[in-house]
Amino acid sequence: MNTPAFVVDAWIQHPTGPFLRDPLFATLRRWMGVEADALPDVIPDAFTLGALEAASVSVALVSAWWGPSGPMLDNDAVAAFVGRYPERLVGVASVDLARPMDAVRELRRAVRSLGMRALRILPWLWGLPPNDRRYYPLYAECIELDVPFCLQVGHAGPLRPSEPGRPIPYLDEVACEFPELRIVGGHIGYPWTNEMIALATKYPNVYIDTSAYKASRYPPELVAFMRGHGREKVLFGSNWPMLSPVNCLDKLDSLGLEEEARAAFLGENARRVFKLR
Repeated sequence: MNTPAFVVDAWIQHPTGPFLRDPLFATLRRWMGVEADALPDVIPDAFTLGALEAASVSVALVSAWWGPSGPMLDNDAVAAFVGRYPERLVGVASVDLARPMDAVRELRRAVRSLGMRALRILPWLWGLPPNDRRYYPLYAECIELDVPFCLQVGHAGPLRPSEPGRPIPYLDEVACEFPELRIVGGHIGYPWTNEMIALATKYPNVYIDTSAYKASRYPPELVAFMRGHGREKVLFGSNWPMLSPVNCLDKLDSLGLEEEARAAFLGENARRVFKLR
């Protein structure tokens, strides 16, 4: 596999044992072939760094998680991990959607004090689509802080309803009402991939990342988009540790991307969207 010098993984986690043991992730553990009681509480840095090195990833965006029960991977822990490897890692904040003003303050702290470069919220985790009123103060703050808003689109891997991840009408309304907001929809949007492609075509600031999918499993319509008018709109992501970056990049050559489109997908689009060095 030939990769350019600058590769960005737009969505990873550096997990903890308690995070991976959460009952929410029973289906994911089954896919990964991992038993909950075999997981240590503390997972060494090398677990994640080795996975990035194996795929020649230059920079990875490390996500915090916050759900209705509270922080699952908290912002300070993610910032501490990122801070140990600042040339390789960038932090992505998460906040308490149920308390919008506290969420705005936490986002502001995460960006200004902890150096995080984006916000990520998972609609399936909250059971709230992105056009819910509780997101709106955060969209305004993302614009003020000049950071992207990242979310999951498409079906939910865990056993939760998938409807909040449907791009149209929910994300369509957000992109229409907040044209300045840079939006990155992770996990492709399947089975509504064409809806996500339509939004990325319609709105200058809407993007797609391929996290949670191997290159060999990208829907044909997404591959056609990447080859053509969407070559500046799709970002590589793995969703490590669910999938490893090296496995996600396997068969990349089979997509038939021209050199410029390949470089844009693997790194240059993310460099621009997240304003990376």
